[in-house]
Amino acid sequence: MSVNTVTRIIGALVAIGAAISISLYRATTLAPLPLPVPWVIAIIATVSAIAAFIITPYITVIPFQWISNKIRAASASDLVAAAIGLAIGLILAVLLAIPLQYLPFGLGQITPFLGAVIFGYIGLTTAVLRKSDIAHLFQSTVARRRERDRDEDRERGERGKKRDQEKEVAAHPTPLSLQILLDTSTIIDGRIADISQTGFITGTLVVPRFVLNELQRIADSADTMRRNRGRRGLEILNRLQKDATVPIEIVDTDVEGIADVDGKLVKIARDQHCPIITNDFNLNRVAELQGVKVLNINELANAIKPVLLPGEDIHIKIMQDGKELGQGVGYLDDGTMIVVENGRQFMNMTIEVTVTRVLQTVAGRMIFAHPKQQFNASSAPAAPQSTLKQRQA
Repeated sequence: MSVNTVTRIIGALVAIGAAISISLYRATTLAPLPLPVPWVIAIIATVSAIAAFIITPYITVIPFQWISNKIRAASASDLVAAAIGLAIGLILAVLLAIPLQYLPFGLGQITPFLGAVIFGYIGLTTAVLRKSDIAHLFQSTVARRRERDRDEDRERGERGKKRDQEKEVAAHPTPLSLQILLDTSTIIDGRIADISQTGFITGTLVVPRFVLNELQRIADSADTMRRNRGRRGLEILNRLQKDATVPIEIVDTDVEGIADVDGKLVKIARDQHCPIITNDFNLNRVAELQGVKVLNINELANAIKPVLLPGEDIHIKIMQDGKELGQGVGYLDDGTMIVVENGRQFMNMTIEVTVTRVLQTVAGRMIFAHPKQQFNASSAPAAPQSTLKQRQA
């Protein structure tokens, strides 16, 4: 038996019971009205049962199924928005019902109910239709609050860091003679000797004993390249000791419990509050993470490179072919590569070029230019006879 049939039967029985109950109530309570004859009661009960049998599914099952299907098809966001909108609409209806209940002619009993229906419907539909705007409004509010909290936390952190730095400076005053630690890569690189002669370094260069021992191990290596690098580092140390511009000191300071040289250098730099000169990328990052000041020679070299702007003219010697057809490549004194469009025809010649653009890449700067002069075959250097024969072949 279907649900509709069951509800029809129940509705008919309820209608019959209601008709009989009303008739008995009229006879017992509303006296002296006469009791309807039984056949009248039977007719009324029958008509009521037929009407209830027909309309009961349309006021019970069918509306329930329609609402269930709508709820099942709606998304969770729609349901949440509908609940919020309905609640807001009913709150407004309750507030409006206070003055409406004083209307005359019985309107004070009807208008509050109509207001609840109308405002509830308006709040529900408005929330569902504009749910994206409402969600965006809430998200923007939450995002602004979070950003404000982050800014406040950042300001508190900066103030705390500044206070810590002031306490650290007060507890460890700057020494009169600044000490600068040298690592192995800087000594092997050799440019520190030239920099020290310029007078830009003020202080004492300090080489711990474990750095010197590492240089000696590299110099005694079986690998020819490593051996040459180690010997070059020892020669640079000897040159620094003979140079009187910047004093250099070899100390026996060691760090217990740390095996690697980089870790020992960072530990000594933190304890003695002195910077480290290095070319090692990993040591640079580790030292910066631990609050140690790092002087990187590669960054210094990049900082003092001459600045070339588009439109400037320079003289360059074309040394080799470029990647693209017709390109020539030359180099500045600091090693910066210059790509000259249509420069291949000036191979092994020094020409004047105009800078067109400058690119900063991971490997360094790259400059693009084009020649100012036209190619003159009479001015080109004569190719060797063997080269001409090969080309003819």
